[in-house]
Amino acid sequence: MGLFKSKDERRIEREMKIRQGIRAIEKSIRQQEKFSDDFIKNAQNAKKIGDQNQYLFIRGALKKTAAVKKMLERQLLAIKNAMLIHQQAESSRQFAESMNLMSQEIGRIFGEMDLTRTQAQWEKAVSQAGSMEERMELFLESMEQSAISGSSTSTNEELVSDEEIDRMIQADVLAAEKTELGKLDQLESEIAKELGVAKQKD
Repeated sequence: MGLFKSKDERRIEREMKIRQGIRAIEKSIRQQEKFSDDFIKNAQNAKKIGDQNQYLFIRGALKKTAAVKKMLERQLLAIKNAMLIHQQAESSRQFAESMNLMSQEIGRIFGEMDLTRTQAQWEKAVSQAGSMEERMELFLESMEQSAISGSSTSTNEELVSDEEIDRMIQADVLAAEKTELGKLDQLESEIAKELGVAKQKD
């Protein structure tokens, strides 16, 4: 089944194995620290009871434990540095791949670009816009003339007189004033009610 794994799956497996190795080394370092603590206690006891031979033996074991711990720490540091270098290389690889894709895309765009055709279409559009402006100007002038001739008809033909419009406006103003007066009356009523409650409390 390993033959059919994708590139990303294989990359994830490699990263998992590296992290497992790091955790194993960290665990070994913690074990060496525990061994060191135990050896130190045993050495103190040997010295306390005056057993010089045991003291010298424990001291040698402690020295060897410290050397193993130091070696493991160097291994851990080397792996972590290698991971950082790998991440830097991965970033550079992704940058190179992105730039390659971008260069291909830019080349494709310029390959498809036909500036001669674009210029011809632009000149045609500008020409059409100019003639359209002239036609629009004529159309607006025609509308204005129609409006002027329409407004010059006799007042007998008007469906709504100016006086009726004035009355409509005046009625709208009076309605607005009436609404405002209603609001003032309501406000005065609320104030009087509040004052009445306050007097009752006193």
